[in-house]
Amino acid sequence: MTTSYNIASLLEQQADARPHQRGVVFPQTRDPAGRVAWTHLTFRQLDRLSSSYARGMQALGIRRGDRVSLLVTPCLEFIPLTFAIYKLGALPVLIDPGMGRARFLACIERIAPRVLIAVPLVQGLRLLFRKAFASVEISITVGRSTGFWGGATLESFESHSGDPFETVQAARDDEAAILFTSGSTGPAKGVTYTHGIFHAQARLIAQMYSITPGEIDLACFPLFGLFSMAMGMTVVIPDMNPAKPAQADPRKLVEAITSQGCTSAFGSPAIWKGVARHCQDKKITLPSMRRLLMAGAPVPVWMHQAFAEILPGGAEIHTPYGATESLPVASISSREVLDDTRHRTEQGGGTCVGRPVPEVDLRIIRITDDPIEAWSPGLELPRGEIGEILVRGPIVTPEYKNEPHHTAAAKVREVVDGETVICHRIGDVGYLDDAGRLWFCGRKTHRVQCADGTTLFTVPCESIFNTHPAVYRTALVGVDGTPVLVVELESGVSASREKVAEELLAQGAKHTITAGIQRVLFHPAFPVDVRHNAKIHRGELAAWAARREQ
Repeated sequence: MTTSYNIASLLEQQADARPHQRGVVFPQTRDPAGRVAWTHLTFRQLDRLSSSYARGMQALGIRRGDRVSLLVTPCLEFIPLTFAIYKLGALPVLIDPGMGRARFLACIERIAPRVLIAVPLVQGLRLLFRKAFASVEISITVGRSTGFWGGATLESFESHSGDPFETVQAARDDEAAILFTSGSTGPAKGVTYTHGIFHAQARLIAQMYSITPGEIDLACFPLFGLFSMAMGMTVVIPDMNPAKPAQADPRKLVEAITSQGCTSAFGSPAIWKGVARHCQDKKITLPSMRRLLMAGAPVPVWMHQAFAEILPGGAEIHTPYGATESLPVASISSREVLDDTRHRTEQGGGTCVGRPVPEVDLRIIRITDDPIEAWSPGLELPRGEIGEILVRGPIVTPEYKNEPHHTAAAKVREVVDGETVICHRIGDVGYLDDAGRLWFCGRKTHRVQCADGTTLFTVPCESIFNTHPAVYRTALVGVDGTPVLVVELESGVSASREKVAEELLAQGAKHTITAGIQRVLFHPAFPVDVRHNAKIHRGELAAWAARREQ
């Protein structure tokens, strides 16, 4: 029998192996005392419910290859609903609504889904912005009413019981989903995922972090809950809005970890910053935790130090590095950061993101803004030299859907053992050290090309200034060939801006890479992305700095 790579088969396997284990746990409500009342579905219940959903969608005419825009808030039904789409062989399209209404609607119009599965708010939006949703032929509401927009409700599919649904067979390279980038460092683009990539990610993540079936995962980013479930973990969905991580209530996250005995958690550093402060203030430890994965933005040293005490018993922070187009690429633990790499970072060496994950080939190539059609050995730079990061491996996505221009700019063809494979240009710059570790130095598009012909990279320069006690964060931007350091101060700083600026310039003068930075501007609050609340919108800051310099 031919092996199917359909990602839904992993749920079916887990349902057979551990039918009565809780698969997903959701905070349904609170009791009169204010305690969370949790509800759950076992793995067997999840599989059966996803089959019911698949059967109901099939009856509506949803077929293999259909693009299904999935726009729902965190709920118990999210995971079985997503696996139902996979069982049909349809393609879930996931877009972050936090990118802003105009950009969100542009993504919908560009990707042209045939099916819309959404909460009532989005269904109402479809009536107001008909042009963006013109491709939608089938509508399913996650709620009890279809309102003025018609279609079916997800709730009605639960009556479609019967024999197990026959999951569509899928090959390794068959399309599985379209996941949009956040648009925080460029235009939001739909990334084509295959079933083989999802399988590789689940396998490599389990291998890298020694994840075992039966563990309990706090999934602060719902999509990653799918991977946890595929690995046999119970998925706990916290009481938070994943589109606004910085606003997550740390008390609710701690409550979820302690009441459910979570052994693992994944989320943006913006989430865990609040948790760290809360645990420090209240003298809270989280003894059930074995690991904490943080991705999407750099993790400051103080957070590594804080969680070394909050997570007793040898548990660690791990920071996987990568992008929507290729994840994971590298990883580093808190122990290595605290014992070794932090010192080099503070001296302008960049941020170490660790060693490449198994099966991923990582190279540093010369910096160019032009497309690279095919690989040639002359592109590669020697160790220690900063260039663009290029990766190849089973986690590399093949294209941006319906975006040939962006695909050509980011993908490189390479012939390996007689077969053409796709490499991905991450768009970040960095270098490899003598130990084979990758050091991140910022986005390629954010490099500052100075009038004297030198090039400054953001992260190494900013790391030097970020050690100042009055500084919350800095951003290096270019104004007409002049490097300008924009500074956001810590709240409650009593020192004058003139004094802080003087001390920063003196600090920069001690290092070759920052000695030429002579302009300091203070900004009240950096514009940042919604998803991670950490990626600075440097284009906006550069325009702001240019106006200030006029």
